[in-house]
Amino acid sequence: MILIADSGSTKTYWSLLHDDKTVLRYKTSGINPFFQTETQIENQLRKQLLQQLNHFNIDSIYFFGAGCSTPKQKQLVINAFEKIFYFDEILVESDLLGAAKALCGDQPGIVCILGTGSNSGFYDGNAIVKQVAALGYIIGDEGSGAALGKKLVSDCLKNQLSPEVQAKFFDRFKLTSAEIVENIYTKPFPSRFLASLSVFLHENLHEPELYKIVYDSFTEFFQRNVFQYDYQQFEVNVVGSIGYYYQQVLEQVASDLHIRLGIILQAPMEHLISYYQSKNDFKVKQDGI
Repeated sequence: MILIADSGSTKTYWSLLHDDKTVLRYKTSGINPFFQTETQIENQLRKQLLQQLNHFNIDSIYFFGAGCSTPKQKQLVINAFEKIFYFDEILVESDLLGAAKALCGDQPGIVCILGTGSNSGFYDGNAIVKQVAALGYIIGDEGSGAALGKKLVSDCLKNQLSPEVQAKFFDRFKLTSAEIVENIYTKPFPSRFLASLSVFLHENLHEPELYKIVYDSFTEFFQRNVFQYDYQQFEVNVVGSIGYYYQQVLEQVASDLHIRLGIILQAPMEHLISYYQSKNDFKVKQDGI
């Protein structure tokens, strides 16, 4: 039995692949070892996942997550799993590698994540061999939900938006300026909070000033990240809710910058399931050999 996880900063999607090819799906809060301790991750797994999986014997775990980019961060997640589950094999890798396997399979290509955060890299069909640092929502994450939310909030609180749009924003979220600042600077997971506000842009994309925020953010993402890969030879593939729901703007920016887009997915899980179901080692288990 194989457990696959696609974990972002906001949510983690889990799929349990049975030997008879049936798939069970679960959802928990996001796991990110960059922002969480081993104990916090362990407690989260116990409270949100363990009871759902307690009666299954899991052979292998493939966990692709945000913040799992260094050996130290990967080991932190592995340690949390080892305190809860018994398994023969565990793989903890970056969400970017998971996106690459979902988008490209075993073929090379440029892969991008545009969700709560953003990331990019060049995939050679086996591993991410070149990567521009994502750097997080404070000094990076261009084009992400957090970046869009940050620009939106900044423009709103500094009176850079029209009074009508400004009033509509505050009415939409029922938040005061002080509450917004408090959520960003004193409460946990500020990137999640900022990304949650970015939905306002999608709901009002017909407003030129809001469309420009999205357009400029995607332009910045391409220029500061994708331009450092061989985008003239390889298509740029994208996974993530921001890339998916703002696909029309993304395609316009890519066209204006002479970038060829490939596959655009809202989430990688279904393609990850297909990828691992096609692997020989999983077929052997299914056949009972």
